[in-house]
Amino acid sequence: MSEFEEKVRDTLANPQNQGEMADADSVGTVGSPDCGDMLRMWLKFTEKDGKKVIDKASFQSFGCQTAIAVASMATEMLKGKTAEEAAKLNAEELSADLGALPPMKIHCGQLVEGALKNALSGEDAPDKNTSSEDGNTSTLAQSISQQNKSSSPIKIVQLDD
Repeated sequence: MSEFEEKVRDTLANPQNQGEMADADSVGTVGSPDCGDMLRMWLKFTEKDGKKVIDKASFQSFGCQTAIAVASMATEMLKGKTAEEAAKLNAEELSADLGALPPMKIHCGQLVEGALKNALSGEDAPDKNTSSEDGNTSTLAQSISQQNKSSSPIKIVQLDD
């Protein structure tokens, strides 16, 4: 087993920050249900030393194990960063703790980067396009199932391969 595979396995054995965040300040969704890879990231900010920083980050993913591992590690990396610092992170930096991703897994880092940038842009805020019928922020699975029914579906951002 390669070092990369071992790190993915270890991360999957104890994923961090997996699941929706009810009190999030921002949420970003990226991917396509057609290809099967989708990721939603929630961000919660707090005030620290006069700056607004990420206090908590969480995610939900429909994708491969590598995407889950990258998202898990990235949510830990984001804690304490300002929105500006987080926005500068690229896919390679977000997946760095796993080591170099194999060529067919590079899109996993791009998926996490896309969800993060979407959340930071505020384009997919919890009160926009992601509310379920009871007024609560929908889960990623609910968004996928409602995508074809809704007059204002979630924003899907295509990733460049």
